[in-house]
Amino acid sequence: LHERQMLGLEMLTARGILTKINSVLIPGINDEHLMEVNREVKKRGAFLHNIMPLISAPEHGTVFGLNGQRGPSAQELKALQDACEGERLLLDTSDKLPVYDLHHRNLHADFRDLLQRRGKHPPPKGVPDILGLEMAGEVAAVGAACEGWAPGDRVCALLPGAGYAEFVAIPAGLAMRIPEDLSFEQAAAIPEVFLTAYQNLFNVARLAPGQTVLVHAGASGVGTAAIQLVREAGGISLVTAGSTEKIARCAALGAIAGWNYKDGPFAPWVAEQTGGRGVDIILDFVGAPYFELNLEALAVDGRMVVIGTLGGAEVGKFSLRTLMSKRLQITGAGLRSMDTARKVRLTGHFAAFALPRFADGRLVPIVDSVFDWRDVGKAHERMESNANVGKIVLRVTG
Repeated sequence: LHERQMLGLEMLTARGILTKINSVLIPGINDEHLMEVNREVKKRGAFLHNIMPLISAPEHGTVFGLNGQRGPSAQELKALQDACEGERLLLDTSDKLPVYDLHHRNLHADFRDLLQRRGKHPPPKGVPDILGLEMAGEVAAVGAACEGWAPGDRVCALLPGAGYAEFVAIPAGLAMRIPEDLSFEQAAAIPEVFLTAYQNLFNVARLAPGQTVLVHAGASGVGTAAIQLVREAGGISLVTAGSTEKIARCAALGAIAGWNYKDGPFAPWVAEQTGGRGVDIILDFVGAPYFELNLEALAVDGRMVVIGTLGGAEVGKFSLRTLMSKRLQITGAGLRSMDTARKVRLTGHFAAFALPRFADGRLVPIVDSVFDWRDVGKAHERMESNANVGKIVLRVTG
């Protein structure tokens, strides 16, 4: 299967295998290949369906899955440990919890997992075409140059993709130690949304105490993380969301006010809330439909960070005079394509700031619901329903 060729089982075992999830398309693998591999695997006492090897991607980490009716054999686990070289950790997510993105709106609002499932959000070069951007689990093995970690340590981590797996090898610098009082479910709801919010609030938008932030999709994973981070940094957050209930949840996390986007344009409301001044920072997931309203809502020297384009990416005509007269800055965001060295630095800075706050309860990961990973279709349906507040978690079981 590797290099689109059928290889022997030993090579397959060494490369690792992963179950095909839901409607994800796996290029280069056909039913004849799958049947042949299944016949070989059955001889070893396991049954795996729709399986594929994962190509090693040293820059991003190598993902492995062994999704049969039994756990990996000693020989298979040794093969996985051999892949864990240098400053790398091999993480076991069996019976642990990777978590997958939620989204903000219906139909137009297919966020990363949903977009990738539909072929509209390809992974970075060298990353397997499998869903999943984060995980929580235990260290199964450590590389020879990896210090400070040991098998059994509980960690969570951001991934470039391929999180639908039972094992994942990552650079040790991407691992974050799970605070003692947090469950795996809670820990799985931290990496992607909190790192996204932290990066864009502090490193991109340069949030300072006393500044006001407008957080669109306030009840989303990134939104609920951003509200808490703004609060901890001494800032003020306003939110938009799609219901009174979601706005109330945002207020409980620290937002001072919220606007139901179904009630009309938000810019006049922002002006009212800020005494006509506008907000210093906007975190936007919606894109084109909000573009001009965002410019109107920003204060002089305001910064807008475009995190998503759920409502569309094509902006029509607008006057550049607004940018110039208000000295506005507009920046795009994206963690997935960031190089590993920058992700390691970001993870370290975030961990120093946030992990003590998670430990004492000042920061709280927001888990909307938990699904068995066999029910990934139901989890995606909940995303598409726009009913969730916070993260939707998948539990990996045998």
